[in-house]
Amino acid sequence: MKLPRDLAGPELVSLLRRFGYEVTRQTGSHLRLTSGLKGGEHHVTVPRHGELRVGTLASILTEVAAYLEIGRDDLAKELFGG
Repeated sequence: MKLPRDLAGPELVSLLRRFGYEVTRQTGSHLRLTSGLKGGEHHVTVPRHGELRVGTLASILTEVAAYLEIGRDDLAKELFGG
């Protein structure tokens, strides 16, 4: 699935909330999200920038998908539709 090119960091944070991620801290322009759905905690950092670069978005989605034990494309479909 093709990833969105105009997704802002805060928008991604709100989309990841449906998978149990919550903002646990902010350092400068980066947000740290934590999820504890699978027993142990999982942390991921999301830049609080206007538009995320495609590589950055792909990397974040790969990390989250690995933690949730689903494919990255499946996660993208859940988050962005399609």
